[in-house]
Amino acid sequence: MKGIVIIMLKLTEIKIPLDADSGALRRSAAKLLRCAESDILSVSVTKKAVDSRKKDDIFFVYNAEVELRFGDEKWFAKSGSPRVSKADPIVFPEPELRRTSPLRPVVAGFGPSGIFAALTLARSGLRPIVLERGRDADRRAADVQRFWQTRRLDKNSNVQFGEGGAGTFSDGKLTTGIKDPLCRKVFLELADKGAPGKILYDAKPHIGTDRLKSVVKNFRKEIIDLGGEVLFESRLTDIIIANKAVHGVTYEDASGKSADIETDALLLCVGHSARDTIETLHRVGVRMEQKPFSVGARIEHPREFIDKAQYGKFAGHPALGAADYKLACHPPHGRGAYTFCMCPGGTVVAASSEAGGVVVNGMSEWARDAENSNSALLVGIEPQDFPSEHVLSGFALQRTIEQAAFRLGGGSYAAPAQLAGDFLSGSPSARFGGVRPSCPTGAVPSDIRLILPKNVTDTMAAALVKMNRMLDGFAMPEAVLTAPETRSSSPVRVLRDEYRQANIIGLYPCGEGAGYAGGIVSAAVDGIRGAFAVIENVGDNPY
Repeated sequence: MKGIVIIMLKLTEIKIPLDADSGALRRSAAKLLRCAESDILSVSVTKKAVDSRKKDDIFFVYNAEVELRFGDEKWFAKSGSPRVSKADPIVFPEPELRRTSPLRPVVAGFGPSGIFAALTLARSGLRPIVLERGRDADRRAADVQRFWQTRRLDKNSNVQFGEGGAGTFSDGKLTTGIKDPLCRKVFLELADKGAPGKILYDAKPHIGTDRLKSVVKNFRKEIIDLGGEVLFESRLTDIIIANKAVHGVTYEDASGKSADIETDALLLCVGHSARDTIETLHRVGVRMEQKPFSVGARIEHPREFIDKAQYGKFAGHPALGAADYKLACHPPHGRGAYTFCMCPGGTVVAASSEAGGVVVNGMSEWARDAENSNSALLVGIEPQDFPSEHVLSGFALQRTIEQAAFRLGGGSYAAPAQLAGDFLSGSPSARFGGVRPSCPTGAVPSDIRLILPKNVTDTMAAALVKMNRMLDGFAMPEAVLTAPETRSSSPVRVLRDEYRQANIIGLYPCGEGAGYAGGIVSAAVDGIRGAFAVIENVGDNPY
């Protein structure tokens, strides 16, 4: 595999005051390198974080890469600092085209995994066909707003399904725990398509729901310009298999009409909520296994309260923006609990994709200036907690919770919610207080213990107490717990081999729905890697 190599000099832990001017970083870099500012040809920020450990002394910490006028050979002698080093080369792998099949690859799903898989295939000249059950970003946004206003759910165009995937209606978070060099490639591609340039260096980057829509449309345009097709309102309904190999797919269009596409390569990038598609895979004999996932609720606090808790007297400083947090604990005799997908200055969103079920998630726009901040408070569910040993029983557990929430909320997609104080005291909530719930389909004062498993709510209660010691006021009595959050990840993993193929030749499970990713970046990288396998024609595929 060929590659493009980028080499720069790396500077770390450069402290910059909140009120510093735009030239402060270059001046600090010159001081650290013991050179004149004029000797620095370029400074590229690679990471920018807030150090708020001391509430009376908050500042930014930068990492940067620089290019010097006198070249890399003299940098060590001039600086002598352990905070200056030669940056490790960033290698972006590029696949070698070995595929000779005349058939066009098919990509099912147009979320992060599907977008990057299709883009990679298109750039290799393979003209992929994308099947997306939902609508394009503009019509999808209208469908979501209509659901929130009228409670009429479109099962194929909603917060879970449609152009951009579930991440389009979140915070557009780009944090990831994987170390694949392609992560940087994903960030660069997103920035090139219109995402804010700050994503290339923010320690906790996000795009914002309001900006993601235009970004995904720009990806679609390039794919089409390169000869690919994106078919919206086209739901994958079957895989045509012969001799344990993919020979085609069947999809259903908006009118309900079925059509076949002949192909020998199907990249399955359907997302964690495409339960019917996973059920189809199981029916045709694709091997899969149960996978742990998490459930819980969204907890909302006033944004200004979280800002003050994290930033003290610096709360509201224009250079800081809305504060975030990330908490985790393991209560005694319980299971682990953690906050997830924290949305500073955001809202709780109604994220249902099946009739008669309530699901919530979190969303922030780029400005992060909404009244509240929210996060999921989640507890792990292991396969032994599933209702049966059937490989798809995790879906059954999710549905049971979601349908119970629908009934408890009054059958109108309003979400059950409870004050944290009432939850801890074991009392149902009869009203809301100083924190106004932001769920757009409404929140009904309830007892969320009636819908979530007891081992989950017991752990949540213990975690609230422990997390309150980590972030003073986290368990404030009027904080609102809105439930249920059940779609943090898939409860099933579609098995694949070292060539990224399932037990059906030509079937490439990718991303969150297949159980191999947990967010926009990791899903995108997995989609790229799946496309590489098709382009390089690895495994037993004769083409």
